[in-house]
Amino acid sequence: MTDSTTPRKRLLVRTWGCQMNVYDSARMVDVLAPLGYAPTENAEEADMVILNTCHIREKATEKVFSDLGRLREAKQARGGDMVIAVAGCVAQAEGAEITARAPWVDIVLGPQSYHRLPEMVARASRAAGAVIDTEFPPEDKFDHLPETTTKQGVTAFLTVQEGCDKFCSFCVVPYTRGSEYSRPAEAVIAEARHLVSLGAREITLLGQNVNAWHGEGPDGRPWTLGRLLRALAETPGLARLRYTTSHPRDMDDDLIAAHADTPAIMPFLHLPVQSGSDRILKMMNRGHTADEYRRLVDRLRAARPDLALSTDIIAGHPGESDADHAATMALIRDIGFAQAFSFKYSARPGTPAATMVGPVAESLKDARLAEIQALLRDQQAAFNRTRAGMVAQVLVTGAGRHPGQMAGRTPWLNPVHFDGPAHLAGQVVPVTILAGHPNSLSGVLAPSVANHTRERPAA
Repeated sequence: MTDSTTPRKRLLVRTWGCQMNVYDSARMVDVLAPLGYAPTENAEEADMVILNTCHIREKATEKVFSDLGRLREAKQARGGDMVIAVAGCVAQAEGAEITARAPWVDIVLGPQSYHRLPEMVARASRAAGAVIDTEFPPEDKFDHLPETTTKQGVTAFLTVQEGCDKFCSFCVVPYTRGSEYSRPAEAVIAEARHLVSLGAREITLLGQNVNAWHGEGPDGRPWTLGRLLRALAETPGLARLRYTTSHPRDMDDDLIAAHADTPAIMPFLHLPVQSGSDRILKMMNRGHTADEYRRLVDRLRAARPDLALSTDIIAGHPGESDADHAATMALIRDIGFAQAFSFKYSARPGTPAATMVGPVAESLKDARLAEIQALLRDQQAAFNRTRAGMVAQVLVTGAGRHPGQMAGRTPWLNPVHFDGPAHLAGQVVPVTILAGHPNSLSGVLAPSVANHTRERPAA
């Protein structure tokens, strides 16, 4: 532990990839705080830099090595007095290559071992080479993490599930994050209450396949995610719940019902489909057809008519034909997405798709992706336009870009800006939406709220 007389050290954490990496980065800050590390955004003043990496696409991996090159210069400028660590999925998958290409790296650690960071920092100070820990430890890392003391923003992430047993052909997650693991319900509920005590009003539950969560309940029996969400909805002070990322195969009846009977669950769901072609879905090992996805969406919308959807789409998976691409375009038109993430297929070493026959030419991938993204942009803009004229319940997250402006998010995760007083931060207020823009909304406070804030005495 440190005290007021202990010199503070500076820690810079750079994060790539998914929301789970964002959560992991925050927990690494918590783990290192007792060693005297305080966050900084300046690499030149950092005593330790952690790159928390993503291995989903090749470009993300190369960005890591590019950043390591710049950090080498910063470390040399400090006379070598800087600890450099590479964490996350690139570290898990390519630990040996990292130390070969960047021998100035001091620590390489996988996503399951960051609770051991204090021990690794101590070892790195004595070691002649890099300290590497990319094993899947027998202990549960969550049992060894300190309770966060960092004041939360209005929104917070909470990891409830890790790993994946699906083995999609294109994905490295089963190899870098391991098999599916669900945290016990009591631990999740306790952490949620703690996050709310630190200021969170909206919590997003995280998992590689979050709706596969089946953690042990207080009665010793496994709970479903639907049951967990209902329990979390009873948390005093917690206004909203979300969860991501979901797999269509794990969207069970109880979870669908929870969308209908639990108002705290927001009407927005990220449900990756990846392709609209049954042939490609089979090659991807997704375990569902395009029509099964359509029927699932119908059931979700029947349970929650105002539900908005986002998805993931991959263009140019090996073997994809013009007809397969056309089927994907047809599915996108049929569903109508409010948001989406779309990418060119990127071969990841060690995955089945990396050795499949029929690779798609880069130029064709580019053309197909451009067509997919144009349609998805049109759908997002159209969805945003449908918000105009309605009064939306907006969770105010903080100040906007301009003086007197506040920012927030609607139940459908739209960013929204409106003029209002700073004391609204953290509140859910009615906002009349005036216009839907391609990526956001603009509005004004509903008259009752606007009148109340004008009458509010100065603090």
